[in-house]
Amino acid sequence: MHTRQKAFGLLLLFMLSGVQVMTQDLTEEQRKLLEQSQETHEFQAETGRLMDILINSLYTQKEIFLRELISNAADALDKIRFLSVKNPEILGDKTELAIRIEINTEEKSVSVTDSGIGMSKNDLISNLGTIAKSGTTQFIEAIKGGNVNLIGQFGVGFYSCFLAGQKVTVASKNTDDDQYIWESQAAHSFAVSKDPRGNTLGRGTQVTIHLKQDAVEFAEESTIKELIKKYSEFINFPIYLKVTREVSKQVEEEPEQQQDQQENTDDDEVKVKDDDDDADTNKKATKTIKEKVSEWVQINENKAIWLRPKEEISDDDYKKFYKVLSKNSGEDPFNWVHFKAEGEVEFTSLIYIPKRAPSDMFDNYYGKQTTSLKLYVRRVLISEEFEDILPRYLSFVKGVIDSDELPLNVNRETLQQLKMLKVISRKIVKKILELFQDAASYDDEDEEDTEEEQQRLKDEKRKKKIDEYNEFWKEYGKNIKLGVIEDSSNRQKLAELTRWYSSKNATELTSFDDYIERAKPGQDSIYYLAGENKEQLLSSPIIQGLLKKGYEVLLLEDPVDEFTFQHLNEYKQKKLTNVGKGDFKQPEDNDEQRKKQKALKKVFQPLTDWWRKLLSENVDSVIISQRLIDDPIIVVSSESGYSANMERISKAQAYSSKAGSQQFGKKIVEINPNHQAIQELLQRVKDDPDQETEEMAKVLYEAALVNSGYSIPNPEKFASRFYKLFNSALGIDRDAPVKEFEVEIEEEPEASSEPPQSDDGTKWEKVNTDDAKWETVSNDKRDDL
Repeated sequence: MHTRQKAFGLLLLFMLSGVQVMTQDLTEEQRKLLEQSQETHEFQAETGRLMDILINSLYTQKEIFLRELISNAADALDKIRFLSVKNPEILGDKTELAIRIEINTEEKSVSVTDSGIGMSKNDLISNLGTIAKSGTTQFIEAIKGGNVNLIGQFGVGFYSCFLAGQKVTVASKNTDDDQYIWESQAAHSFAVSKDPRGNTLGRGTQVTIHLKQDAVEFAEESTIKELIKKYSEFINFPIYLKVTREVSKQVEEEPEQQQDQQENTDDDEVKVKDDDDDADTNKKATKTIKEKVSEWVQINENKAIWLRPKEEISDDDYKKFYKVLSKNSGEDPFNWVHFKAEGEVEFTSLIYIPKRAPSDMFDNYYGKQTTSLKLYVRRVLISEEFEDILPRYLSFVKGVIDSDELPLNVNRETLQQLKMLKVISRKIVKKILELFQDAASYDDEDEEDTEEEQQRLKDEKRKKKIDEYNEFWKEYGKNIKLGVIEDSSNRQKLAELTRWYSSKNATELTSFDDYIERAKPGQDSIYYLAGENKEQLLSSPIIQGLLKKGYEVLLLEDPVDEFTFQHLNEYKQKKLTNVGKGDFKQPEDNDEQRKKQKALKKVFQPLTDWWRKLLSENVDSVIISQRLIDDPIIVVSSESGYSANMERISKAQAYSSKAGSQQFGKKIVEINPNHQAIQELLQRVKDDPDQETEEMAKVLYEAALVNSGYSIPNPEKFASRFYKLFNSALGIDRDAPVKEFEVEIEEEPEASSEPPQSDDGTKWEKVNTDDAKWETVSNDKRDDL
């Protein structure tokens, strides 16, 4: 245990030292002095094997070397700033605490410099020459075994330099020692020597990474700038990048150039006065040239506002940060929540809800899902591709999570402990749903007996909030419905957020709570019917009986709606009842109605038994309906069968089965005993039904299928039966054959070559040369003639 603590202490000192890169190359003479004074050291046993693992297997992206170096630099700056609180003199003349990055395009190298605490000679040897001082062998075995939860025990961040660099040179100056240079090519040894240039740093560390051939893209300003913004934009210290730009500059022309210009002047040029000539002789000719200049530009100008107290942040600050985070400069967010979590895991989070949903949100919904949340550890971006931090129905949420305590794997690219991830996920989802609930709530807690003007203002405020939430529902309603299906632990909370159209008002959305508030006394169900569109549902014969009795029915027109209701099952002890099912019981079913229903069943039993036998292939039963008003018949599904809407959706699937209608379950036919067509059929069945009666019963059933939202299994047979019945209705033999209709063809008159004769002098002309028709010439045309 003592050995591990000692190793951790050395690792911490290394990380706080802020490893960086050389900004000025050694001269040839200095290089010779350096080589003469170098002390060569061998890496710890098996470090070569470990370096190979680190460089070639552990990290997935080369670019993270810059993140690691900047993170180390920030640690070094934090350390010197902490020490300067007790001892301000430790800063000396170097009071600026900053990180500077410079690119040498000719040498293909990148340097990072900090003014942090720096390292002594012994620190360079101990910290950079020994990886995992508590036991390299154990480290290798741990990686082989798949257990890489080792960050904090092994300092490997610096060695990511060798992902992109073939050689790394480190110069460091600690206040207690001279400036030394550490150099290695990731082989089996490294060299340490006193810097022949002297104390050029003053204090701090520099690292020069000499790039490999396959990593020369990191010698470009645009690439480095992009990586700083991606990983280290919110580092607490300024990060400067040395950039080169072209500027215009006025310079004097050489005398030879002036003479050449004078000789090229035309001889006939107009001469000016002598006094003007004298003035011109005092003026020196100039020209404009382009010159390259270098300057330091701060890259990380945005601040990590999520770490500031909420009381100090204005709404404008939150909106500005959202535009930085989302890369959307045009639109403000719908809402946001800023909170600090404590307990099992401590972290700070700032979550935004975009006003508009991404256009491709459902293109690959059940594929590999990543969220737009970014994980920071002490302001350093660790990951921006979470798969499990949020449920997929909340993938549109944007924001940041920042923690100092998250257990990371050794390459700092992913969270290591699944339990920790679940805790974070649970807390963030809770906050997001609370944000949604606040947006959906429009109850006013003020007293009702307010003055008229105050009440008007309250009504306007309430309407505005309802309209805002309806806009949110328009963008993310499908996500909330999918949440009801997928997130069982938050199902009831999500149900409170849902909005639906209803028979009471098919143009305005309503909630479950509003439906319950309007429900009849003693009503223990929430009625709904799913279909293709609201207009079709409102005219459906299935709900006419309920509407006549004053009951409200929710109208579900989105394909996902019925799945949502099936998973929800009930809301606040109110059962969700599909009125399109055959097991639906009409409300207000008292003893007198039950007696009447029993008597009707007995009277119409000959018809129902005969009809069920006739349609036995597709129909399970024929019963007396209690809900039909004007229609003679409807078709509904059995309790375990597919509703009309679900059957339509299932048939539309790309891989739906072609086995036939049997896979969707047999149907239930309900007949209206008050309809004259049904009464006539009953009488015909009693009198021994003929073939025409059978055809009428089948056509009536198939028409009811269409009217109830189902498709006809055999449209060609339906059409044939319909035409025969139509013939009978017209008094024609139902099986009358088709005869060719004979028509007399009148002979057309021969074309006349002479125009008609007219006594009034009317002029005529032919319509076309092949026609016998003539027409009068207009007055205008007559004048022309």
